[in-house]
Amino acid sequence: MANKQSNKENLNQKKQLKQIAALSGIAIQMGVTIYLFVLLGKWLDGKFDGGSKTFLIICTLLGVSISLYTVLQQIKKLNP
Repeated sequence: MANKQSNKENLNQKKQLKQIAALSGIAIQMGVTIYLFVLLGKWLDGKFDGGSKTFLIICTLLGVSISLYTVLQQIKKLNP
């Protein structure tokens, strides 16, 4: 009986570790996505729009939106 409980506890601990690892990966992915869109916005501003920051703002908001969408999709997969 004690063996069954320890097996369940081990499975629960492994599941929790997998979820923690997935969530930390999600945070890194979100940061990289936003950073790349900021770089894209800066490059577009330098290429096309002189001194304005229009492309920077648009790309940053787009990056945040895309990263939030992907985070929500991945969280749905973690909690069926």
